[in-house]
Amino acid sequence: MTTYFPPQHGAWAFLGLPLVLGAIVAPGTPLLAALALAWVAAYPLSYAALGLVRARRPQRFRRPFAVWTAVVLPAAGVLVVSRPWLVWVGLGYLALFAVNLRYARRNDERAVGNDLVFVAECAGMVAVVWAVGAGRRTWSPPALDAVPGRVWILVIVCGLVLVGSTLHVKSLVRQRRDPRYARGSRVVAVASVAAAVAVAGWWGWPGGVMLVVPFVALALRAFLVGLQPLRPATIGMIELGGFALAAVGSQLASVVT
Repeated sequence: MTTYFPPQHGAWAFLGLPLVLGAIVAPGTPLLAALALAWVAAYPLSYAALGLVRARRPQRFRRPFAVWTAVVLPAAGVLVVSRPWLVWVGLGYLALFAVNLRYARRNDERAVGNDLVFVAECAGMVAVVWAVGAGRRTWSPPALDAVPGRVWILVIVCGLVLVGSTLHVKSLVRQRRDPRYARGSRVVAVASVAAAVAVAGWWGWPGGVMLVVPFVALALRAFLVGLQPLRPATIGMIELGGFALAAVGSQLASVVT
């Protein structure tokens, strides 16, 4: 059976959060639409590429690979013409994808290390979104010292949310019989609250408070959700709500002075 979409439904939320957070601090430009299309479509493209490499019947991935390539290439072409320095960004992401590919070859895509690579890819996209909005048509990306502090704060926020979600969902589904994952999820959740307080001070008060509130809610979720057995769909909806809280909190932080 031909598979056009990856079965990991939660990954779409992982792809969407950095786009939303990046758009909060990025100067507006139509290029952000092209970036969003290329970024989201690259996920099923990468899934098809991995299928061609490791599936027992790779032929079922050939058509999806061609379809998603036809979506990604025009959007990527527009971006590279307008922001040539994205070539270097693309090479960096290809290097990270090579790590994903190595895990796939070992049939170990669910490994925590592989998940953390995906989190790094997503969190980094917050800065890429800003850079596309603020950058110029040159081969040099915006200098690191030109990146506003709030961009890095939202990179951290994105990474904390995604790492916490990864561990929490694993502790409830695939690793529910291993208590280490539940403990790890709760430790990360509590540590994320402390980290959020720190970056909130960096962001500035009182707006920074809005960055802390979602992490308090996510910490409560880490301790309370799972006390009773839940269906995966219910767990996913709760996680999506947590992502929405992080996005709304970040947006409010940007407007509260």
